[in-house]
Amino acid sequence: MSGRGRTLPITCKPSSKIGAPTPVGKVRPVLTVVPGAAGDDEGRRPAGSSPLIDEIVREGARRMLAEALQAEVDAYIARFAADRDERGRRLVVRNGSHQPREVLTSAGAVEVIAPRVNDRRVDPDTGRRRRFSSAVLPPWCRKTPKITEVLPLLYLHGLSSGDFVPALGEFLGSTAGLSAPVITKLTETWKAEQRAFAARDLSDVDYVYLWADGIHVNIRLEEHKLCLLVLIGVRADGRKELVALADGYRESAESWADLLRDCARRGMRAPVLAVGDGALGFWVALREVFPATREQRCWFHKTGNVLAALPKSAHPGAKKALAQIWNAEDKPHALAAVGAFEAAYGAKFAKAVAKITDDLEELLAFYDYPAEHWIHLRTTNPIESTFATVRHRTKITRGPGSRAAGLAMAFKLIQAAQDRWRAVNAPHLVALVRAGATFDSGKLVERPDQHPQPEAA
Repeated sequence: MSGRGRTLPITCKPSSKIGAPTPVGKVRPVLTVVPGAAGDDEGRRPAGSSPLIDEIVREGARRMLAEALQAEVDAYIARFAADRDERGRRLVVRNGSHQPREVLTSAGAVEVIAPRVNDRRVDPDTGRRRRFSSAVLPPWCRKTPKITEVLPLLYLHGLSSGDFVPALGEFLGSTAGLSAPVITKLTETWKAEQRAFAARDLSDVDYVYLWADGIHVNIRLEEHKLCLLVLIGVRADGRKELVALADGYRESAESWADLLRDCARRGMRAPVLAVGDGALGFWVALREVFPATREQRCWFHKTGNVLAALPKSAHPGAKKALAQIWNAEDKPHALAAVGAFEAAYGAKFAKAVAKITDDLEELLAFYDYPAEHWIHLRTTNPIESTFATVRHRTKITRGPGSRAAGLAMAFKLIQAAQDRWRAVNAPHLVALVRAGATFDSGKLVERPDQHPQPEAA
């Protein structure tokens, strides 16, 4: 079966070898239910018709929706059956049906004929006639909430707005509500959601750990790149959460300071430990706004900086030596590995060694916290891995059209990814870190202020 020029859905004949292993590089065809004999193929089905199983699902959805609408109207009319005019006639009665309309659901496009209600009651406050509004199917509804949620995600993950009609129209069985202007209108909703997120109160949330990084995104209609300043935190219960997202200027100290000051104004407490790369702007701002927060340099970025100061022939050995530092058993062993790295490379490559020794305290800060958290605190991977999706999307579209659109796009992608983030290892230890507990070699020290008393002679 050829894959050239094919688009979903692909209908294939079932394999004659039931249960046979699928050859490497090939996909076992999906069974499709079609009316008639088992030998009927795709060419015998009329063009434009849907597989029988899809029709069954849609017909079932249509009937269930019709019954729900009818039950809703019957209950509404029964509730006001006692309301009558001066002639004794009911004020709330059935009045035929609305015109048929298509609604996009997870089962595909379903044609709906909603019953109408004639409500002749008058609102005493406004003097206007009351109107029945269905909670099951509002008058403006053309897509179910699930479909409405998936459209922006597909757009953000690479499906351009012009491709929605041919791509999803065939998949859902209808092109209603899938025009490019619909997707464009959704971007305005994303912008509003991002603005509301940026103004929310932070006093009820305690972020113990904080990752910070700047992500640069191309702007299609502007000369300069968009610099996204991202803060992701770990709550006291161990869950990761987006703290703040803002548009900065080249990761400058003032841009970072503005973001951190805004978080402090909205009630954010100083985190115990902040993790970031070597960009000076964030650390200058952190020392100004949250001076009590400890600093941890990202080992991923630091390794790249060190290797850049070494010849390529030295990279394999240097990588192994650096891994001995950040993957050591405890802090004393890490310091010993630093000494070994300095002895091996200090004579020839002093600049590369200085990149480690000059930031040694900040590079090894994570060893003073629970060993279960070390894997999380060594790098800014929670931000880097999340924004791989943003870079993928902006690469496809050659960047968002404006800075506001880029900020909204990044916000929606992080919001979608956040549902898949897992808590840090040993989440119960995060609260102890906030409480100031002492950890030696990654293990909790019980009652560190108490020392054993010498025995009496």
